[in-house]
Amino acid sequence: MATSTASAILRPAGKSISWDRGSSRGGNTNRRTTTIRCARLSDLIGGDLLRPDLGQWLEDVERHKALAVYSPHEGGYEGRYLTRLRYQGYHFLDLSARGLGDPESTLTKIHRVCPPHLGKQPIARWYFPPEVDYRLSLMPPETKGLVLWIIEAKVLSKAELQFLALLPTFRPKVKVIAECGNWRNFVWRPLKEISGLSFGEEEATV
Repeated sequence: MATSTASAILRPAGKSISWDRGSSRGGNTNRRTTTIRCARLSDLIGGDLLRPDLGQWLEDVERHKALAVYSPHEGGYEGRYLTRLRYQGYHFLDLSARGLGDPESTLTKIHRVCPPHLGKQPIARWYFPPEVDYRLSLMPPETKGLVLWIIEAKVLSKAELQFLALLPTFRPKVKVIAECGNWRNFVWRPLKEISGLSFGEEEATV
């Protein structure tokens, strides 16, 4: 039954979906015909179920250590890539780029935070430990590493993206994933390439 259904869908469309415009009482009728065809296998199975690039994803995370990802607008696709990293033994630190402040101070230094005083309370300063170093100190020894997942990273400046691209150099157990925009499919690029750092692997071999 499933084979006959799939073959019927993949067969060149002999019938089409159409609708009429105009009067239903013998007047001039403009007939418009639309044909729906399935172009790829993912149109039948579902784009969220067919992920043949998960192996390449793991390889690029280990190789580049900092990636800029572009996900579809409807969301949900990045969850499968995140789950695959979790299966490999990584822990996650999810942060939003909006309100992050200076990434270097927030992630690797003791930084101060001034809560809103609302015009009534005195201005206070609270000091917080570095986010990345604090999470690294709490991880079990058998953990493979820490994945810093930055959402809405498209609001970050070029200098801030460059620091995130270099963060795995300062903290070898850290991997950085920055959501830098949207695309029709889930794609990724090395964050060094996106941020404009010019010392890629091709230049390192020269």
